[in-house]
Amino acid sequence: MRFDGTSDYIATDDLKIAVNAALVLQRPLLVKGEPGTGKTVLAEEIAKALKAPLITWHIKSTTKAQQGLYEYDAVSRLRDSQLGDPRVSDIRNYIKHGKLWDAFVSAERPVLLIDEIDKADIEFPNDLLLELDRMEFFVYETGETIKAEKRPVVIITSNNEKELPDAFLRRCFFHYIKFPDHATMEAIVDVHFPGIKKRLVEEALRIFFDVREVPGLKKKPSTSELLDWLKLLLNEDITPETLRERDPRKIIPPLHGALLKNEQDVHLFERLAFINRRGG
Repeated sequence: MRFDGTSDYIATDDLKIAVNAALVLQRPLLVKGEPGTGKTVLAEEIAKALKAPLITWHIKSTTKAQQGLYEYDAVSRLRDSQLGDPRVSDIRNYIKHGKLWDAFVSAERPVLLIDEIDKADIEFPNDLLLELDRMEFFVYETGETIKAEKRPVVIITSNNEKELPDAFLRRCFFHYIKFPDHATMEAIVDVHFPGIKKRLVEEALRIFFDVREVPGLKKKPSTSELLDWLKLLLNEDITPETLRERDPRKIIPPLHGALLKNEQDVHLFERLAFINRRGG
Protein backbone atom coordinates (compact mmCIF):
# COMPACT_ATOMS: atom_id res chain seq x y z
CA MET A 1 0.00 0.00 0.00
CA ARG A 2 1.22 3.47 -0.89
CA PHE A 3 -0.34 6.91 -0.81
CA ASP A 4 0.55 9.38 -3.55
CA GLY A 5 -2.34 11.79 -3.12
CA THR A 6 -5.46 11.97 -5.27
CA SER A 7 -6.83 14.24 -7.96
CA ASP A 8 -9.15 15.81 -5.37
CA TYR A 9 -6.59 16.38 -2.60
CA ILE A 10 -3.36 18.36 -2.82
CA ALA A 11 -0.90 16.49 -0.61
CA THR A 12 2.54 18.01 -0.02
CA ASP A 13 5.61 15.77 -0.28
CA ASP A 14 6.16 15.74 3.48
CA LEU A 15 2.54 14.68 4.06
CA LYS A 16 2.88 11.82 1.57
CA ILE A 17 6.07 10.72 3.34
CA ALA A 18 4.29 10.77 6.71
CA VAL A 19 1.32 8.72 5.46
CA ASN A 20 3.55 6.11 3.83
CA ALA A 21 5.81 5.91 6.89
CA ALA A 22 2.78 5.15 9.05
CA LEU A 23 1.69 2.48 6.55
CA VAL A 24 5.11 0.81 6.65
CA LEU A 25 5.37 0.96 10.45
CA GLN A 26 1.71 -0.11 10.83
CA ARG A 27 1.27 2.59 13.45
CA PRO A 28 -1.53 5.16 13.83
CA LEU A 29 -0.86 8.41 12.00
CA LEU A 30 -1.49 11.34 14.34
CA VAL A 31 -2.25 14.45 12.30
CA LYS A 32 -2.32 17.92 13.84
CA GLY A 33 -2.81 21.32 12.28
CA GLU A 34 -5.04 24.37 12.27
CA PRO A 35 -8.78 23.66 12.02
CA GLY A 36 -9.81 23.64 8.37
CA THR A 37 -6.48 22.45 6.94
CA GLY A 38 -7.91 19.16 5.64
CA LYS A 39 -7.05 16.68 8.39
CA THR A 40 -10.37 14.86 8.26
CA VAL A 41 -10.48 14.97 4.46
CA LEU A 42 -7.01 13.37 4.43
CA ALA A 43 -8.43 10.14 5.89
CA GLU A 44 -11.19 10.13 3.29
CA GLU A 45 -8.67 10.56 0.48
CA ILE A 46 -6.35 7.87 1.88
CA ALA A 47 -9.30 5.47 1.88
CA LYS A 48 -10.11 6.48 -1.69
CA ALA A 49 -6.48 6.08 -2.84
CA LEU A 50 -6.12 2.66 -1.17
CA LYS A 51 -9.60 1.59 -2.33
CA ALA A 52 -10.39 0.79 1.29
CA PRO A 53 -13.62 1.25 3.28
CA LEU A 54 -13.63 4.24 5.63
CA ILE A 55 -14.87 3.88 9.21
CA THR A 56 -15.20 7.22 11.01
CA TRP A 57 -15.39 7.72 14.77
CA HIS A 58 -16.17 11.37 15.58
CA ILE A 59 -15.05 12.15 19.12
CA LYS A 60 -17.04 14.42 21.43
CA SER A 61 -16.34 15.73 24.92
CA THR A 62 -18.58 12.98 26.34
CA THR A 63 -17.11 10.11 24.30
CA LYS A 64 -15.62 7.22 26.27
CA ALA A 65 -13.03 4.78 24.94
CA GLN A 66 -15.29 1.82 25.73
CA GLN A 67 -17.82 3.12 23.19
CA GLY A 68 -15.26 2.50 20.46
CA LEU A 69 -15.10 -1.17 21.43
CA TYR A 70 -18.67 -2.09 22.37
CA GLU A 71 -21.52 -1.20 24.70
CA TYR A 72 -23.64 -3.67 26.65
CA ASP A 73 -27.28 -2.58 27.05
CA ALA A 74 -28.19 -4.23 30.35
CA VAL A 75 -31.27 -2.02 30.79
CA SER A 76 -32.86 -3.23 27.55
CA ARG A 77 -32.10 -6.83 28.44
CA LEU A 78 -33.73 -6.44 31.85
CA ARG A 79 -36.79 -4.85 30.28
CA ASP A 80 -37.08 -7.59 27.66
CA SER A 81 -36.72 -10.29 30.31
CA GLN A 82 -39.67 -8.79 32.20
CA LEU A 83 -41.69 -8.87 28.98
CA GLY A 84 -40.73 -12.46 28.24
CA ASP A 85 -38.80 -11.63 25.07
CA PRO A 86 -36.91 -14.77 23.88
CA ARG A 87 -33.94 -12.65 22.73
CA VAL A 88 -32.72 -12.37 26.33
CA SER A 89 -31.30 -15.90 26.11
CA ASP A 90 -28.51 -14.61 23.87
CA ILE A 91 -26.56 -11.75 25.43
CA ARG A 92 -25.11 -10.86 22.02
CA ASN A 93 -28.45 -9.29 21.13
CA TYR A 94 -27.66 -6.53 23.63
CA ILE A 95 -24.10 -5.78 22.64
CA LYS A 96 -23.65 -2.80 20.32
CA HIS A 97 -20.49 -2.88 18.22
CA GLY A 98 -18.21 0.16 18.35
CA LYS A 99 -16.12 1.59 15.54
CA LEU A 100 -13.00 -0.39 16.52
CA TRP A 101 -15.03 -3.60 16.51
CA ASP A 102 -16.33 -2.76 13.03
CA ALA A 103 -12.80 -2.03 11.83
CA PHE A 104 -11.35 -5.22 13.33
CA VAL A 105 -13.92 -7.52 11.70
CA SER A 106 -14.03 -5.74 8.34
CA ALA A 107 -13.64 -8.11 5.39
CA GLU A 108 -11.33 -5.57 3.70
CA ARG A 109 -8.51 -3.65 5.34
CA PRO A 110 -10.28 -0.43 6.36
CA VAL A 111 -9.13 3.09 7.12
CA LEU A 112 -10.22 3.95 10.66
CA LEU A 113 -10.51 7.68 11.35
CA ILE A 114 -10.54 8.75 15.01
CA ASP A 115 -11.50 12.37 14.48
CA GLU A 116 -10.58 15.18 16.93
CA ILE A 117 -9.29 12.94 19.70
CA ASP A 118 -8.34 15.98 21.79
CA LYS A 119 -12.02 16.76 22.42
CA ALA A 120 -12.36 13.83 24.79
CA ASP A 121 -11.22 13.44 28.38
CA ILE A 122 -7.45 13.45 28.97
CA GLU A 123 -7.53 9.73 29.82
CA PHE A 124 -9.30 8.79 26.58
CA PRO A 125 -6.11 8.17 24.52
CA ASN A 126 -4.53 6.06 27.28
CA ASP A 127 -7.67 3.93 27.50
CA LEU A 128 -7.15 2.90 23.87
CA LEU A 129 -3.41 2.17 24.09
CA LEU A 130 -3.64 -1.60 24.42
CA GLU A 131 -6.36 -2.04 21.81
CA LEU A 132 -4.59 0.06 19.18
CA ASP A 133 -1.24 -1.58 19.96
CA ARG A 134 -2.36 -5.22 19.92
CA MET A 135 -5.32 -4.69 17.60
CA GLU A 136 -7.56 -6.81 19.81
CA PHE A 137 -9.83 -6.53 22.83
CA PHE A 138 -11.76 -8.84 25.15
CA VAL A 139 -15.57 -8.89 25.46
CA TYR A 140 -16.27 -9.80 29.09
CA GLU A 141 -19.98 -10.48 28.61
CA THR A 142 -19.40 -13.20 25.99
CA GLY A 143 -15.87 -14.28 26.86
CA GLU A 144 -14.60 -13.77 23.31
CA THR A 145 -11.60 -11.89 21.97
CA ILE A 146 -12.14 -9.63 18.96
CA LYS A 147 -8.91 -9.54 16.97
CA ALA A 148 -8.23 -7.63 13.78
CA GLU A 149 -8.09 -10.01 10.83
CA LYS A 150 -6.49 -7.27 8.72
CA ARG A 151 -4.78 -4.47 10.60
CA PRO A 152 -6.68 -1.24 9.82
CA VAL A 153 -4.94 1.95 8.72
CA VAL A 154 -5.56 4.27 11.68
CA ILE A 155 -5.67 8.05 11.18
CA ILE A 156 -6.07 10.19 14.31
CA THR A 157 -6.70 13.94 14.08
CA SER A 158 -6.18 16.59 16.74
CA ASN A 159 -6.74 20.35 16.84
CA ASN A 160 -4.26 20.69 19.71
CA GLU A 161 -6.96 21.70 22.21
CA LYS A 162 -5.16 19.68 24.87
CA GLU A 163 -1.90 17.77 25.22
CA LEU A 164 -1.94 14.05 24.49
CA PRO A 165 -0.21 11.58 26.85
CA ASP A 166 3.40 10.64 26.09
CA ALA A 167 2.62 6.91 26.17
CA PHE A 168 0.04 7.45 23.44
CA LEU A 169 2.34 9.66 21.36
CA ARG A 170 5.08 6.99 21.42
CA ARG A 171 2.77 4.61 19.58
CA CYS A 172 1.95 7.05 16.77
CA PHE A 173 3.72 8.47 13.75
CA PHE A 174 3.24 12.22 14.01
CA HIS A 175 2.74 14.84 11.31
CA TYR A 176 1.82 18.50 11.58
CA ILE A 177 0.06 19.87 8.50
CA LYS A 178 1.58 23.29 7.92
CA PHE A 179 -0.70 25.99 6.63
CA PRO A 180 -0.47 25.99 2.81
CA ASP A 181 1.79 28.58 1.21
CA HIS A 182 0.58 30.76 -1.66
CA ALA A 183 1.49 28.29 -4.42
CA THR A 184 -0.07 25.31 -2.63
CA MET A 185 -3.21 27.32 -1.93
CA GLU A 186 -3.49 28.20 -5.63
CA ALA A 187 -3.32 24.48 -6.45
CA ILE A 188 -6.02 23.72 -3.86
CA VAL A 189 -8.28 26.41 -5.30
CA ASP A 190 -7.72 25.08 -8.80
CA VAL A 191 -8.86 21.60 -7.69
CA HIS A 192 -12.08 22.95 -6.21
CA PHE A 193 -12.76 25.63 -8.83
CA PRO A 194 -11.32 24.46 -12.15
CA GLY A 195 -11.25 27.24 -14.71
CA ILE A 196 -11.76 30.04 -12.18
CA LYS A 197 -10.52 33.47 -13.31
CA LYS A 198 -6.86 33.81 -12.40
CA ARG A 199 -7.09 37.53 -11.56
CA LEU A 200 -9.95 36.91 -9.13
CA VAL A 201 -7.93 34.19 -7.39
CA GLU A 202 -4.88 36.44 -7.18
CA GLU A 203 -6.84 39.27 -5.54
CA ALA A 204 -8.75 36.89 -3.25
CA LEU A 205 -5.56 35.18 -2.09
CA ARG A 206 -3.88 38.55 -1.50
CA ILE A 207 -6.73 39.64 0.76
CA PHE A 208 -6.95 36.23 2.42
CA PHE A 209 -3.28 36.12 3.41
CA ASP A 210 -3.39 39.79 4.43
CA VAL A 211 -6.31 39.02 6.76
CA ARG A 212 -4.37 36.13 8.30
CA GLU A 213 -1.45 38.47 9.03
CA VAL A 214 -3.51 41.09 10.89
CA PRO A 215 -2.09 41.34 14.44
CA GLY A 216 -4.54 40.52 17.19
CA LEU A 217 -6.83 38.34 15.07
CA LYS A 218 -8.56 35.85 17.34
CA LYS A 219 -9.28 33.25 14.66
CA LYS A 220 -7.36 33.19 11.41
CA PRO A 221 -9.42 32.09 8.40
CA SER A 222 -8.62 28.58 7.21
CA THR A 223 -8.46 26.82 3.86
CA SER A 224 -12.07 25.68 4.06
CA GLU A 225 -13.17 29.24 4.82
CA LEU A 226 -11.24 30.55 1.82
CA LEU A 227 -13.05 28.05 -0.40
CA ASP A 228 -16.42 29.13 1.03
CA TRP A 229 -15.51 32.77 0.42
CA LEU A 230 -14.50 32.11 -3.19
CA LYS A 231 -17.77 30.27 -3.80
CA LEU A 232 -19.67 33.33 -2.55
CA LEU A 233 -17.55 35.72 -4.64
CA LEU A 234 -18.34 33.68 -7.75
CA ASN A 235 -22.02 33.47 -6.87
CA GLU A 236 -22.27 37.25 -6.37
CA ASP A 237 -20.11 37.91 -9.45
CA ILE A 238 -17.62 40.02 -7.45
CA THR A 239 -14.92 41.33 -9.78
CA PRO A 240 -11.17 41.51 -9.13
CA GLU A 241 -11.48 45.31 -9.36
CA THR A 242 -13.96 45.32 -6.48
CA LEU A 243 -11.54 43.31 -4.34
CA ARG A 244 -8.68 45.64 -5.28
CA GLU A 245 -10.43 48.76 -4.01
CA ARG A 246 -8.31 50.73 -1.54
CA ASP A 247 -11.20 52.71 -0.07
CA PRO A 248 -10.44 52.76 3.68
CA ARG A 249 -14.15 52.59 4.41
CA LYS A 250 -14.15 49.15 2.77
CA ILE A 251 -11.19 47.62 4.58
CA ILE A 252 -13.45 44.75 5.63
CA PRO A 253 -13.57 42.31 2.67
CA PRO A 254 -16.90 41.83 0.91
CA LEU A 255 -18.87 38.86 2.26
CA HIS A 256 -16.46 38.83 5.21
CA GLY A 257 -18.76 36.53 7.20
CA ALA A 258 -17.09 33.61 5.42
CA LEU A 259 -13.66 34.69 6.72
CA LEU A 260 -14.25 36.41 10.07
CA LYS A 261 -16.09 34.16 12.49
CA ASN A 262 -16.45 36.20 15.68
CA GLU A 263 -17.42 39.73 16.66
CA GLN A 264 -14.00 40.54 18.12
CA ASP A 265 -12.33 40.12 14.74
CA VAL A 266 -15.04 42.12 12.95
CA HIS A 267 -14.60 44.94 15.50
CA LEU A 268 -10.84 44.77 14.97
CA PHE A 269 -11.29 45.42 11.25
CA GLU A 270 -13.79 48.20 11.97
CA ARG A 271 -11.22 49.89 14.21
CA LEU A 272 -8.58 49.52 11.51
CA ALA A 273 -10.96 51.14 9.02
CA PHE A 274 -11.56 54.02 11.45
CA ILE A 275 -7.81 54.52 11.90
CA ASN A 276 -7.31 54.47 8.14
CA ARG A 277 -10.03 57.08 7.63
CA ARG A 278 -8.46 59.39 10.22
CA GLY A 279 -5.05 58.93 8.66
CA GLY A 280 -6.26 59.21 5.08
